[in-house]
Amino acid sequence: MSDEIRLIGLRAVGHHGVFPDEKRNGQEFIVDVALHTDLRAAGATDDLSETIHYGEVADDVVARITGPSYDVIEALAERIAEDALARDRVAAVEVTVHKPSAPIPHHFSDVLVHVRRERDVPVVIALGANLGDPARTLAAAVHDLREVSGLTPVAVSPLVETDPVGGPDQPVYLNAVLLARTSLAPGPLLAALHAVEGRHGRVRDIRWGARTLDLDLVQYGTPGSSSEVLGDEPELRLPHPRAHERAFVLRPWHAVDPAAVLRVPGTAVGQGDQAPASFAGGPVRRVSDVLADLDEAGVRVGPAWDPLR
Repeated sequence: MSDEIRLIGLRAVGHHGVFPDEKRNGQEFIVDVALHTDLRAAGATDDLSETIHYGEVADDVVARITGPSYDVIEALAERIAEDALARDRVAAVEVTVHKPSAPIPHHFSDVLVHVRRERDVPVVIALGANLGDPARTLAAAVHDLREVSGLTPVAVSPLVETDPVGGPDQPVYLNAVLLARTSLAPGPLLAALHAVEGRHGRVRDIRWGARTLDLDLVQYGTPGSSSEVLGDEPELRLPHPRAHERAFVLRPWHAVDPAAVLRVPGTAVGQGDQAPASFAGGPVRRVSDVLADLDEAGVRVGPAWDPLR
């Protein structure tokens, strides 16, 4: 990703260092930050919500400099990088921490450490189609996903054939699961999936209706790790709120990753099909165990394919 936002020369007094005098008296630290992101939407719309609020990033940096003491500036740089990557649109970050008053008994102009950290998160994407030539469409979708900047497909499951559930009468589905790694945050990744759907004529008009292509972000990050993202926004709920109920997702997922795990909901919130389930605090289970609790009737072996070759 070639677009960057740079903050140069952020200055504040901190108490970082291994010597008692450094921790007691403090000294000035200078930080440079380069945020790697995609600025095209902000440039086209002139909308602050489409970019990174660098004033807030500056506040975060100064809070780290003036906050709890670290013995080494490598640790300070690491925390600043972690803060930046927690922001939705940051794909990678470079942090330089300068310590121009380091206690060195020689003439020198600066001491600095420089780190680069990239978002590299495992994700699970479910694919489905039942209009036109579904096998061809799904293969083309995998090809398109390989072209998405910041998304690297790792493995794809065998196809399964699935009888439709709910909605109007419609043809059977072909379904698969793609495992990938991404530097994109959940929101931009979902937007990329919707863009691929759009290129294949996806129209959202009838719930559970037939579709040329369906791409669902099932899981973002590894459950139980710092990379896991839980979300309950209407446009992006993570993990997918019904993945744990769908054999046509879990069966191909287990086929491509027999050790896979997913977080399942704990206590339900509200009533009815529209009510979100609470995943916060819900248990992490092996996909194989969840699948064993489901009725797999209507999910069959699909045609052979190898879209990543």
